[in-house]
Parts: sequence; C-alpha cells; structure tokens
Amino acid sequence: MSSTTDLRRTPLYERHQAAGARLVPFAGWEMPVQYAGVKEEHIAVRTSAGVFDVSHMGEIRTSGPQAAEFLQRILSNDVEKIAVGGSQYSVLCKEDGGVLDDLFTYRLADDVYLTVTNASNHAKDLAWFQRWAADFEVEVEDAFDEFAMLAVQGPTARQVVTQVLGHQLPAAFKTGGAVWNGADVLVAGTGYTGEDGVELLVPPAVAPQLWDALLAGGAVPAGLGARDTLRLEVGFHLYGNDLSEDRDPIGAGLGWACKEATGFVGSEAVAAARENGSPHGEKLVAFRFTEKGIPRGGNPVVGGGVVTSGTFSPTLGAGIGLAYVPVERAEIGTPIEVDVRGRVRAAEVAKKPLYARPR
Repeated sequence: MSSTTDLRRTPLYERHQAAGARLVPFAGWEMPVQYAGVKEEHIAVRTSAGVFDVSHMGEIRTSGPQAAEFLQRILSNDVEKIAVGGSQYSVLCKEDGGVLDDLFTYRLADDVYLTVTNASNHAKDLAWFQRWAADFEVEVEDAFDEFAMLAVQGPTARQVVTQVLGHQLPAAFKTGGAVWNGADVLVAGTGYTGEDGVELLVPPAVAPQLWDALLAGGAVPAGLGARDTLRLEVGFHLYGNDLSEDRDPIGAGLGWACKEATGFVGSEAVAAARENGSPHGEKLVAFRFTEKGIPRGGNPVVGGGVVTSGTFSPTLGAGIGLAYVPVERAEIGTPIEVDVRGRVRAAEVAKKPLYARPR
C-alpha cells in the first residue's frame, strides 16, 4: 500500500474532497471509493444516473497508414471490423497467451485509433505497443495527459448528458464528438456497469466544470465501490483479479473477443487453449451464495479453485462473485462451497449475467 504522498490525483480530486468522498489508494492513485455509500450509489446507477471519475484510466493513440494492420497484430479481436466511429473490446496477450490487459479501442478516423488501458497497466501496455510498432508504418503516442474521463451510467444517463452537452449522443458502442464550453469532448457509448450510458473524454482543465454540470443535471457521484458491485452483477472482469498474465482468455471466458485467424500475438497459444482447454484446467465462472455470507477475492473454493472477485449484490440481495474452478465443476447449477475466513458457505455456479437490465 503506497503512502498518500506517493499517490497521483485526478483533476477532480478537490471535487471528491468537497463531496465528502472516502479516498483510498487504487492502482497508484488516490481515488473515491464511496460518497454517500456503496449501496446508495449502486442503486442510483441501476435506477437513475451515476457519474464516475475514471480519469486514472490510460489512453494510447495509434495513427498512420498501417494503424489497422498493427492493431490487428497485437489486439485479440478483429480490428478490421471497427468502423470509423465504432469501438471494440479486446485483450492484449503475451506470446504464451497470458493476458497483459483488457482494453477498449475507439476508431476516431480512417487511420486514427484511441485505446483505453487499465490504470495499473498503462505503462506496461504502452511499452508493449511501442515494442511491436517497430515492424509497421505507424505512430504510437501516450495520450494519457490529454484526457480526463467521466463515465455517466444508468437509465437516465443519456438524458442527463444530452441536456448538459446540448448534443445528440452516439449509440451504444459508437463514438462521437461534441463541444462543451469551447472544449472538444469525445463521447463513447461504452461503460462497465451493465447499464446504458456514455463515457466522456475531455481535456483535464474542463473536467471539474463538466462534473459540476452533470451533478446539477441529476447525476449522482459514484465511487469505485459501486463500480465494483455493478460490474460483478453483470460478470465483467477486473484486471489483476479475474485476468492476469498467467491466465489465458479462453479460461477467463473471453474467447468471444479472440479471433485467432487474425494472427495476433499469442494467437497460437489461445487457439491451443480453445481446442485442448486452459493449461490450468480451470474456468472462470459466476456464482451466487445460497446462504448468508459475502465472498472476497482470494477465498478458496472447497475441492479446488479460488474466488477472484466477490461482493454483496445490492440488486440481488446475496453474495456473488467470480471464481476459477475445475472445468468439470463449471456447469451452470453446479453446487460449490467457498471458504470465507474459515467458514464454509454454500453457493451455486450461475449463468452470466447475474443481473440483466430491463429492456
């Protein structure tokens, strides 16, 4: 755990202080874990709109005549399918198939892409991009200092953002531009909560004023605690918990984001895991407790396996989580037991997502 003097702060740090946020170390940053409370913020996102400061996330800009070919080489998904104004989820793999990071990539123009990295992996990802770029006519730039990032999520999120920006928003998984108070805003129809909404990438200098406007428009400030409970209810991965360099994307349930025919770095190892099973012989599953208790990452699964992420679900009213278990115990409905600090709790492998928003 770093001391607070070693931690970086986003452009919204003073706003978090003023709102009474509980600030904690996270991936080298001093970040708000909650304001009014995790449950209250979670419910606000599920029922109305919440806004998260995710300015600790990193950005890498890739441009040039071979930008698409280069990204096709290092990203697991089929980059050629991203139209201008589109986005795509993928993973970054080592040669042995281990996952370096999971990413969203936006195609801003014919030969310009912006990839969003996880905060703890940004420097590592940037170095990986630069390493492989040498074989292509492409420019890789660290764009981190150019952006602050706000995620506005929930059933009324688009209404709030439309009123603030005064601009039509892109559809889900599309991107678009807007101008707010003289500043360019990149609007992406993405998020990590399972709700509708957008992510706004803006110059850091205008982020505090945009934050104020979103709150005045009805969005509730939400912290990392609610972000974690929300993403777990829909089975989204957190790098460092559910994904790591010693796990392959097939075992992690991300085979849908891997297109081995493109020849991306690590594709042969991923193809072997798809055909023969993960070398660990385990699969990442969602589970739900069938009795009282709250699972946490690191809890052993009795008989083999480990919980990678766990929490209490405010929506479902039960303990939930993700865990790697032996493949033969990964079928939906399989009963499992989790050792929570010496007390065994009954659970059941469950279908993902555990929660699905009303359509």
